[in-house]
Amino acid sequence: MFAPALTAAESLVLTRRVTTLSVAVATVLIVIKGAAWLAGHSVAMLASLADSGLDLVASLVTFYAVRYAAAPPDAEHRFGHGKAEAFASLTQGGLVFASAALIGQEAVRAFFRARAPEHGVLGVGVMAVSILLTLLLIRAQTAVTRRTRSVAVSGDRAHYAADLAANAVSLVGIAAAGLLGLAWVDAAAGLLVALWLLWGAIGVFREASHQLMDHELPLADRERIIGLMTADPRVLGVHQVRTRASGPYMHVQAHMDLDPALPLSAAHAVMVAAEKRVLEAFPAADILLHPDPRGVAEPHGGAFSESAPA
Repeated sequence: MFAPALTAAESLVLTRRVTTLSVAVATVLIVIKGAAWLAGHSVAMLASLADSGLDLVASLVTFYAVRYAAAPPDAEHRFGHGKAEAFASLTQGGLVFASAALIGQEAVRAFFRARAPEHGVLGVGVMAVSILLTLLLIRAQTAVTRRTRSVAVSGDRAHYAADLAANAVSLVGIAAAGLLGLAWVDAAAGLLVALWLLWGAIGVFREASHQLMDHELPLADRERIIGLMTADPRVLGVHQVRTRASGPYMHVQAHMDLDPALPLSAAHAVMVAAEKRVLEAFPAADILLHPDPRGVAEPHGGAFSESAPA
């Protein structure tokens, strides 16, 4: 079952709320983790604190990027401002990558320290609260992404999902070091968090590059769009279908095969009906359709007209 379609205004309201929640959660986590690190000087806690600090930066970037990306097209940006989300993702990926390097360096140094961190009970409690808050945030983000298809919120959700695993690793390290006196476990946990962050940064870079390079929409979305376009028996086929994501929007282009004897007004009505079917499923789509008389149309469309499969 597909979630009910939302208008652009409704989608923006939901994304604004969840990005505000993301900033609030990151702020709370920084405060409690900072207090716990000052009390015990755990490397795993420091790693988690640094991660939460970057979460706040990333959440703020997403907070503003979502609002800017939703701005309508203007004279200088005819295709809208959606790719602001991809640029924001690049910034997030760079911050996470730098954090992974710094945390990894500190974790390696910690292997040579004999003293285990103090206040293990406090650290365990803080990490348990962090895991609970992160779970609640991910749940809210999941609900929003299912309804709005926001790439920015989806990326933020993936980042916090990685944090959830990182917090779990840190919890094990802090408990083992603070409660059992195994200092090397704390250092190992910090190193694992650094490696996890590095892997997450690679994923963020990959998603951002997909948008900036105009990667096709997922196959399931593309097939659904084609199915909606061809639901009318008067549409004899579609070709040169091109799709791409741009922040909260998606752009769809296609050539529709129609009966050569169909009057222009009737052909126009067929294409408008097809656009409405697609928009019901993808309200944030920008659609451009071109009619082709079936069997008598010559190749046309410019440099990329026949260079890619339909």
